Amino acid sequence: MKVAALQMVSTPRVDDNLTQARALIAQAAQAGAELVALPEYFCLMGLHDRDKLSIAEPLAPAALADIDAHRTPMQHLLAQAAHEHGVWVVGGTLPILADVPDKVSNTVLVFNPQGQRVARYDKIHLFCFDDGQRRYDEAATLTPGTQAVSFVATDRQGGEWHVGLSVCYDLRFPELFRQLGQSRPLDLIVLPAAFTDTTGKAHWELLLRARAVENLCHVLAPAQGGLHASGRRTFGHSLVVGPWGEVLAVQAEGPGVVMAELDRARQTQLRSQLPALSHRVLGLG
Repeated sequence: MKVAALQMVSTPRVDDNLTQARALIAQAAQAGAELVALPEYFCLMGLHDRDKLSIAEPLAPAALADIDAHRTPMQHLLAQAAHEHGVWVVGGTLPILADVPDKVSNTVLVFNPQGQRVARYDKIHLFCFDDGQRRYDEAATLTPGTQAVSFVATDRQGGEWHVGLSVCYDLRFPELFRQLGQSRPLDLIVLPAAFTDTTGKAHWELLLRARAVENLCHVLAPAQGGLHASGRRTFGHSLVVGPWGEVLAVQAEGPGVVMAELDRARQTQLRSQLPALSHRVLGLG
């Protein structure tokens, strides 16, 4: 299955970001992608953390025909693009209204090639960082998710791929991915991100490759990559990793499409040669 990580440098202008997301999805689909994934906060990288609260949408109905494009334009775009191009769309993240006042969920929505929403994942682990110069605390505006979420994507040959969902800071918690693969091994991890430049330089590729090796699966990591209007710089380096930990494709900075072919036969061979997943002893309940 051919997949694409869509890298963006999102702005404080939602309409501009949606226009770019639509164009990148179309570019990837035209190049043969069957599953595309947008970065975290593809819809908005605001000037202030609370900016996301003003654009938050209620969760729309699952079917494209039932989505109100005026009330929930971000969800409508994702569903419409999936249907128009006949691809699976992993919608990066967007703010979805939460039950907690003045907070939202940082949510991944997945749409199948018919434009039907088939999965929702709310980011579980909320980032907090303070080095004396830069400080981030997502808990100030976000409410954490509580459930690990995966789905099954079908490729154009009818093959099934078990896909685990995660977001950015989740990458640092390997137990999440073990849980996602508990009942059925993961074939693909998708991790939209907006890694800071500081932490990205130190740990981004290292941790993504580790998750691939640990689970003997592919990893697709679309990221924000560049200097934003707020002055924040995100690390970028959107990439695709193979099940042996090798980087199959990467783009350092700037908007773009990062594509690679997932190799099911090689993944199966590696799991046969090194059956580490069947050798697990701890944490099996």
